[in-house]
Amino acid sequence: MAVDQPTHAAATPAGDQSRIHDIGYRGYDGPRLGRAYARRSLYSQSLRGAYGLGRSVKSKVLPMLLFAVMCVPAAIMVAVAVATKAHELPVSYTRYAIIMQAVISLYIASQAPQAVSRDLRFKTVPLYFSRPIETADYVRAKFAALASALFVLTAGPLLVMYAGALLSKMDFAHQTKEFAQGLVSVALLSLLFAGIGLVIAAFTPRRGFGIAAVIAVLTISYGAVSTLQAIASTQDSDSAIPWIGLFSPITLIDGVQSAFLGGSSAFPGGVGPSHGEGVVYVLVVLGLTAACYGLLNRRYQKVGL
Repeated sequence: MAVDQPTHAAATPAGDQSRIHDIGYRGYDGPRLGRAYARRSLYSQSLRGAYGLGRSVKSKVLPMLLFAVMCVPAAIMVAVAVATKAHELPVSYTRYAIIMQAVISLYIASQAPQAVSRDLRFKTVPLYFSRPIETADYVRAKFAALASALFVLTAGPLLVMYAGALLSKMDFAHQTKEFAQGLVSVALLSLLFAGIGLVIAAFTPRRGFGIAAVIAVLTISYGAVSTLQAIASTQDSDSAIPWIGLFSPITLIDGVQSAFLGGSSAFPGGVGPSHGEGVVYVLVVLGLTAACYGLLNRRYQKVGL
């Protein structure tokens, strides 16, 4: 006996199942703020990020702790100066950053990779360059943000010392002059260290590798230069001491401020560079900073392709 098979409706063509849904997307017809606005935004966000602002609580701990470590010794010196009615601070403004170089190195080692390594690791750099922002804008914003953050770190203790000196009724003109010299010194330090830290961090997407590399470059170079200077001093080759100081970022800043900013040199025997040698120090600092900027530009031109 034949069994009737159920009949099926003819298959509906795929085109007849298509639907257009209006979900409310509209084109942007507001003002186009352009590159300058994008550059300012990237700068402000990078500067905030250098102190963990706008990020998790864990991200704030280290930069805020290092800032406190920088300021607490300055506050203690001020308290002692006020209590003893001293006529001078125990440490000069230009000398303070050299003494606290380990804290500064740790800060730049932790924040330089934070500024650039995540963009490299998650490959978001080409997204920046798909907008009006260009390679030079990105580099300038990151460089300026890290240098500004480092300037806040190093100038903050100097401001504490200056305020304490005025409260202690020390000579206003003398303290103001030395405070201004200290600000110039830490401004140069901030530019140089920011450039070195960013160049090193920009060549690795791994934050841990970036931190280790920055610490190694800053500490090993300073240790090697200090050792060679000590050997030159024991060999009565004092004339070689200033030239050896050209090969470490910290000794470069030490040489500039001892030659032109009235600072006392930390070189063995207190033998700092003369004014003529100081000119070479200034040129090396500016040249090295410019070279770091150029390397960053070339690096991100390749990354953005």
